[in-house]
Amino acid sequence: MPRNTLTREQIVRTAVELLDEEGLEGLNMRALGSRLKSAATAVYWHVKNKDDLLVLAGDLVWDEVRLPDLEAVCWREAAELMAGDLHAMFGRHPWLVQAFATHLFHGVGKARHDDHTLAVYERAGFAGSQADRAAAAVFTYVLGNAAPAAATASLTRRIERDGGDPEQVFGKVMAEAAEASAGLPRLRARIDSAADYAGAPDDTFGFGLRALLDGMAAGLPGGR
Repeated sequence: MPRNTLTREQIVRTAVELLDEEGLEGLNMRALGSRLKSAATAVYWHVKNKDDLLVLAGDLVWDEVRLPDLEAVCWREAAELMAGDLHAMFGRHPWLVQAFATHLFHGVGKARHDDHTLAVYERAGFAGSQADRAAAAVFTYVLGNAAPAAATASLTRRIERDGGDPEQVFGKVMAEAAEASAGLPRLRARIDSAADYAGAPDDTFGFGLRALLDGMAAGLPGGR
């Protein structure tokens, strides 16, 4: 595809598809150009470099998080909805979770999300820096909760690229974890129950989010 028929939107959307399938390690201009049926050099007419492209891709997926009408729902419902959508978005795009360690994401999509998040906590009764802290506490909770799944997805791809069998590798890890848990009855019982060693029980995300928001609400005037 000639450079004059490419658009930045096409490039960024295709980059998101590539990242979803191949992860951070699979993003390069040659692979992207191949998907676009264009020379890799043509991409550089629309984005500065790979890092710039990653930031643009990261901002695009922020639009998947709904921004609830604060005239129609209470702050608590809005906070839970946005946190749940954010968690689901990170699950669909695990590369974004990993990229937070190396990139500063910004753009119109993230700005809209961040502004609406502040509005949610201001509606609750938090003012100024209190709203900032409330928003940051929920965001970091969601991001941290999404990290194990993102790491597993990356590790699985790496094992497959090296010609290995992820099921065998993870099985070996479980066996080693069981050995390391000798004499630790609580952990050993969890491993023996065939739980995912790196995972968490069902509804762990919801349980933690409710506890976090309960604590915030308790600190508001009237314990709202």
